[in-house]
Amino acid sequence: MSAVFPDVADVVRNSIEAARPSLKGWGIPAELPDTLPPVMAFNPELLPDAMRGWIMDIAHRMQCPPDFPAVAAITAISSLIGARAVIQPKAKDDWRVVPNMWGNIIGIPGAQKSPATSEALQPLNKLEQKARDAWEAEKEVWDLDVKVAELQNEANARDAKALAQKDPAAAREKLKPIDLPPSPANRRFIFNDTTVEKLGELMSVNPWGFLAYRDEIHGLLKSMDREGQEGARAFYLQGYDGNQSYTFDRIGRGTVRIERVCIAMLGGIQPGRIQSYVRDAVAGGSGDDGLLQRFGLTVWPDLPPGFKNVDQWPDMEAKQRAYDVFDHLAAIEVTEPRVWRYDDIAQGLFNNWREEFEPQIRSGDLHPALAAHLSKYRKLVPALSLIFAMIDSPDTGVVGAEHLGRAIDWSEYLRTHAERLYSAAVMPETGAAKALLAKIRSGALGESFTPRQVAQKCWAGMTTTEAVRKAAELLADYDWLHRDVVQTGGRPSERYDVNPRVWSRA
Repeated sequence: MSAVFPDVADVVRNSIEAARPSLKGWGIPAELPDTLPPVMAFNPELLPDAMRGWIMDIAHRMQCPPDFPAVAAITAISSLIGARAVIQPKAKDDWRVVPNMWGNIIGIPGAQKSPATSEALQPLNKLEQKARDAWEAEKEVWDLDVKVAELQNEANARDAKALAQKDPAAAREKLKPIDLPPSPANRRFIFNDTTVEKLGELMSVNPWGFLAYRDEIHGLLKSMDREGQEGARAFYLQGYDGNQSYTFDRIGRGTVRIERVCIAMLGGIQPGRIQSYVRDAVAGGSGDDGLLQRFGLTVWPDLPPGFKNVDQWPDMEAKQRAYDVFDHLAAIEVTEPRVWRYDDIAQGLFNNWREEFEPQIRSGDLHPALAAHLSKYRKLVPALSLIFAMIDSPDTGVVGAEHLGRAIDWSEYLRTHAERLYSAAVMPETGAAKALLAKIRSGALGESFTPRQVAQKCWAGMTTTEAVRKAAELLADYDWLHRDVVQTGGRPSERYDVNPRVWSRA
């Protein structure tokens, strides 16, 4: 090719180089940190034999992590035991643990949180319906007894009127009201949405505890953050202990005393919402009172890779075996909590576990929020060991090394999920920043932009100028962007210039 007619490829290359922004003054952008530490995968051996087949069958048919139905089922069973049984973890101490658990299932929309949880709660819902049917039948008979008593009182009043002049003593005797049997108690196993005052009334006739279930628990957490809800928050915090009394004094309602506040709690939440809540809690917001740390059964699993369309009948044998566990535990009747203890081997195992565990949370090496969460394992481990023992042998009163060993395995598995949860407290929020960077790389924003321009596009996670500004500031911290404040005569405006290396690295 002659000099008069230059090579076409050279012309194109030179044109591209001339149009490319200069790299002068720009640093090399660093990778954004990963906000999700790895978690331990769920091992089916964590489950008692009577529950394993049923839980794994649910997970297989729904193609969801087995963590979801496992946590839901264990939390539901803990609510059945409630305060009916307690464990005394030390051989020579009166410290007692009530096994009511709080479970929190974290997953993105569409991860099958709700269907898996609903399936695992079916035995509890079945018990709830059975108890309601029985109560309605008893209530119908009681209502008739009340009407008969009213008629008898009316008849006695007429008789007393006739006797009043002749025999006042007999008249007074006639006016004595007829004694009625107490109104039949409606046993409750689960509730979804109620005021704390109504919850107190329900608990006064259900003193051994029940399950508070919210499909989306973020609403409950945020409602307790509002001004004026301090009493509700205190009530739930006390309900976690499972053995403390509580008294409501309300005008119009009078005084309601609950001898034992025992609440098991379960709910699901999306990652973005729980991360935001964690940041508020550890920053000293209204959530900084240990409420979140009480959700010991918090799981945030990775979704299984791929998808398989499973269309098969449930494993009815495994399902019935699990349902029998629920029925048996629901039938336990006590007048005082039954105290369980460790056998000699389990006691030695528990002592060894505490001697290794306590220095970890007292060392000061952990983030305070994570340390506070793990400190609740003082309850979680003995409580889980009692639950597993009562699933296998509900009448022995003794917890063996097998059950305690399984509980310790659970604590190790759950700790990895807690570390993922509280990573939001020590790492920046990178989700929106990564999404913004992807939009920049696609060419949707050009070489510079303002937060307002991005917010107007209504992209997910970037619908407000403040959200865009936070994402852009993080990208600027890692040299992907440069913030430039422009003074135009009025209020200064901000614009973000894009590091040209964004496209070369893409």
